[in-house]
Amino acid sequence: MMRQYELVERVKSYDPGADEDALNRAYVFSMKAHGSQLRASGDPYFSHPVEVAGILSGMKLDGASIITGLLHDTVEDTVATLKDVREMFGDEIARLVDGVTKLSQIELQSDKSRQAENFRKLVLAMSEDIRVLLVKLADRLHNMRTLDYVKDEEKRKRIARETMEIYAPLAERIGIRDWKDELEDRAFRELNGDAHASVTKRLDFLRSRGGDLVGQVIAELHRTLAESGLKADVSGREKTPYSIWRKMQKKNIGFEQLSDIMAFRIAVDTVEDCYRALGVIHASYRVVPGRFKDYVSIAKPNGYRSIHTGVIGPQNQRIEIQIRTREMHEVAEYGVAAHWRYKQAGAATTEGKQYRWLRQLLEILEHASEPEEFLEHTKLEMFSDQVFCFSPKGDLYALPQGATPVDFAYAVHSEVGNTCVGAKVNGRIMPLRTQLRNGDQVDIITSKAQTPSPTWESFVATGKARACIRRFVRSQQRSQYVTLGREIVAKTFRQEGYELTEKALKGVLKNFDCGEVDDLYAVVGEGQHTGREVLWAVFPGARKDRQPKVVPLTRARNRLGKDMAVPIRGLIAGMAVHFAGCCHPLPGDRIVGIVVTGKGVTIHTIDCETLEGFAEMPERWLDVSWDVDDETGAMHVGRIHVVVANEPGSLAAISTVIGRDGGNISNLKIIHRSIDFFEILIDVEVTDLKQMTNIMAALRATRVVNSVERARS
Repeated sequence: MMRQYELVERVKSYDPGADEDALNRAYVFSMKAHGSQLRASGDPYFSHPVEVAGILSGMKLDGASIITGLLHDTVEDTVATLKDVREMFGDEIARLVDGVTKLSQIELQSDKSRQAENFRKLVLAMSEDIRVLLVKLADRLHNMRTLDYVKDEEKRKRIARETMEIYAPLAERIGIRDWKDELEDRAFRELNGDAHASVTKRLDFLRSRGGDLVGQVIAELHRTLAESGLKADVSGREKTPYSIWRKMQKKNIGFEQLSDIMAFRIAVDTVEDCYRALGVIHASYRVVPGRFKDYVSIAKPNGYRSIHTGVIGPQNQRIEIQIRTREMHEVAEYGVAAHWRYKQAGAATTEGKQYRWLRQLLEILEHASEPEEFLEHTKLEMFSDQVFCFSPKGDLYALPQGATPVDFAYAVHSEVGNTCVGAKVNGRIMPLRTQLRNGDQVDIITSKAQTPSPTWESFVATGKARACIRRFVRSQQRSQYVTLGREIVAKTFRQEGYELTEKALKGVLKNFDCGEVDDLYAVVGEGQHTGREVLWAVFPGARKDRQPKVVPLTRARNRLGKDMAVPIRGLIAGMAVHFAGCCHPLPGDRIVGIVVTGKGVTIHTIDCETLEGFAEMPERWLDVSWDVDDETGAMHVGRIHVVVANEPGSLAAISTVIGRDGGNISNLKIIHRSIDFFEILIDVEVTDLKQMTNIMAALRATRVVNSVERARS
């Protein structure tokens, strides 16, 4: 354990202006507060905050961060209070300690929702001061170094899994490579000990066979660069067991097939020297195709800049070489922590782009409804490899692998994403589900009339896009559930001869665990409760007056439409009211609504065979009608069954007829074929029954068509 004077001397060595008195007081305060507490290893608990402070001082962080490291557990685990910390060390230290303290319970949670909620707090805390995250990462790093002392295997696995899923990606995002590598590797050893041992054993074998191979390669690279007049520092290391194993899994190859398990860095003085060094390396050694990446010209989102290339290098070894300036090397090694190093040296800081990802996490936080959803989207955001795309104005956007124009639109701005109707990729109109590639120029086409489609969620790759789409769908569903529930409740009260008042509904809200009247309407619209249950809650005597009776299916069908029906519009698929896939109702069909618990209302045609299954559940039947005032011009999908002659040009003839009458084929399936005829199911987008009838009549008049009927499947 580091002694008091050793810690102070280390901090003063790189920050002569650090408050020595405050450092000494923090050391003593923490030691007294933790007293005789012990860790799982049997060491004094006080050794943990000292080690955390030591890790932070190794990154050459400012005095406030070191003091926070010493005090980060005092408020949570001792009798000391935040007020005590504020009085002794001031507001800044108290705010940092409070930020870390609020997150300390995350390690003790096994419940996923609590873990997710604490991660939301972490994002909020580090958005106010990134040093909260640095202290938390140092805290986790020391806990991972002593993980073997935790006796509960399940707890060890949970901590390791959490480290792999949250803390290692966060360390990578803020650019602290050494922390990220160590966190990943220690978590990997706990989660997959056999794989870790296997990779480590093979690395040991290679070392024993090759001797000081890394040293030999470094010496030859240094000599090659010196002969070309370049002053450069060359260093090298083996990749970690986890990074090797991950590459084996990603490429589905064995250890023997990996040939670039060593990475070497060349640090030079200027950007021009970076490209000169690249030329020297490529002129001296054979280049491995597809391994060149220029992060100097286009930096990574966390501020990382370097040139990467792969060559068959010295000793005939396939190696990866990273070329950067010494200043870039500082950022690559220390990430956002380099901000304080530059500050102390009087150089320009690197704030700005490296925090863009943090703003993106805050936007996801704003749009996600549940903590678990936020955690899901954030993992999506942090785990992805990058592609770099440009706007028409030349602005650069870093997106995850597999991103689409919709992801790009949301990266520009949430409103651009919400109103996106199309996209030009490199000047050509492309489908919204097109996967973008490095260097693509993307021009988003928007329309004020557009709204996000629920189908976008199936192909977007960024957490922000998915969170925004889900938020829109939820708001639309909520609005439709409320409208639908209001209609259902009002209709039930009218039919039974009772007066509906908001005051009466407010009196029974607790019966349904609702806070507002709209909440009550929403649960009725969603199908969790019926209008009759609301009526009985308001007027208990109504239950005795009229119990629900089983109505024969034929009588139920005949009765529909005679009472005041709930009007429906051309709604977005997947919302509170949706159209059955068994009968494909169209405006103009006689229809009935069936309330489905948790899904709202499904609209069927009155002659749909599916209704037989609801014959004994009259409380689920809802009178509905098409909204005659609906002028949205929404398209509805109708399905037809066509028998067509098996001859050249038949499908073309059908397509021509449907298109000529204003229909659009959205899907086509051949269900039976013979020598003479094909039977085809065709989904056609039309505005109403009249248009579908016209299309069917035109098809019947076509020579190659044998028969056409509405499909009921």
